[in-house]
Amino acid sequence: MAGVPSGADRVRAVGVVVDATALAGVLLHGEPLTAHAARALVAARIEPVADGTSWESVVARGLPLVVHHAACPLTPASFIAVQVDQAVVLDRARVGVRPVTDTIKTVAAGRVGATVDRESLVEVAAPLVLPASLVASLDGWPGLADLPALVARLRGHALVDLVDLVDLVEAPVLARRVEDASAVRVLEAFADLHPER
Repeated sequence: MAGVPSGADRVRAVGVVVDATALAGVLLHGEPLTAHAARALVAARIEPVADGTSWESVVARGLPLVVHHAACPLTPASFIAVQVDQAVVLDRARVGVRPVTDTIKTVAAGRVGATVDRESLVEVAAPLVLPASLVASLDGWPGLADLPALVARLRGHALVDLVDLVDLVEAPVLARRVEDASAVRVLEAFADLHPER
């Protein structure tokens, strides 16, 4: 039918890019981190949601919501697309995570204690994909500024009664979260050495 997008052109989801305010002004390959993240959404056939869009308008679209974070600027579009497709098929939220490689210690009464087993920890990366059913069940925009906190709430805390409806999916290395300018430089160098990833 004329004017109706084919399957290959159809929008998969709507999405937002959360700005990495701590990294404002830091460039990756000469561009802001948000530009890389937004480009990945568009390449994955995710329609960006404009600032100020009402939650009711997002729900009315009947599509999954992708929350991407500018602190994970090189998350591959192909990974984002797969997570959206899986969220639709499984009707479950999905979030990209990376293994924790740092040594983590407990602290009690001001004293450093035992080492925490890294196998039980992950670092939230991107994207977070909410299936349309979950989007429709929320009363309004969930707090997007702190993606790890949002994932924790969705995994069984305050937003809705969703005990374990978020799948943690190991994200590719390029999806790693960057916290400062030196981490951006490391990610940039890795991307230059491994463009196929």
